[in-house]
Amino acid sequence: MEAALYPEMARLEECHWWWLARRQILTRMLARLNLPPDAEILEAGCGTGGNLAMLSRFGALYGMELDDSARQISISRGFGQIQSGRLPDQVPFGDRQFDLVLLLDVLEHLDDDLGALKALRKRLKPGGQLLVTVPAFKFLWSHHDTSHHHKRRYRRKQLRGTVEEAGFKVNFVSYFNTVLFPLIASIRLMKKSVGGGDDLKVPSTPVNRTLQALFASERHFLGPLRFPFGVSLILTAQRV
Repeated sequence: MEAALYPEMARLEECHWWWLARRQILTRMLARLNLPPDAEILEAGCGTGGNLAMLSRFGALYGMELDDSARQISISRGFGQIQSGRLPDQVPFGDRQFDLVLLLDVLEHLDDDLGALKALRKRLKPGGQLLVTVPAFKFLWSHHDTSHHHKRRYRRKQLRGTVEEAGFKVNFVSYFNTVLFPLIASIRLMKKSVGGGDDLKVPSTPVNRTLQALFASERHFLGPLRFPFGVSLILTAQRV
């Protein structure tokens, strides 16, 4: 991602409907994983640390982030141990193995997504769990993807196949951000045809709250249900 975007991202993670709702969804998904009470958790590619406070409720937290400026913002939040790292070949924290590894909108940034998943599998305890989110559908590609240095957007079969090839048993995979999909897809396609800027803007407070409520409502259904389409994908898997 462009380095200049990190301070703005750190601000937006605290107030933008997308980050707020996604954390609500992730909280519900994590609660369903039945992690041990003393779980050791690694967020690979923790960025500016917007998820750290939420993740710290589930166990001892570790984060890795390559970009110096983003990593310093993460460290300043005061949650867990944050170190420099790069996938697939520079995973920090020695030989420590984890109960859970998260890749939250990280895999799409990597040239070698399969290699990254294989590397992280080695850092999971036997039976340890993986949680991944990625953007979905190539036709939704926009300036946002370009400015954030995305390499790809995924389809469900593609994501599942890559994770399984890396040696995981996939337990759950679904599209999400489904309720708002028609609106977001329309805006993305319109911007593509006329030219448009980045998505990093907070709408008015009433709109922001409404969008958050609509997106976050999906937490009540994801898990028991799988959605057939959405702006993003979410996947859980286990090391076997």
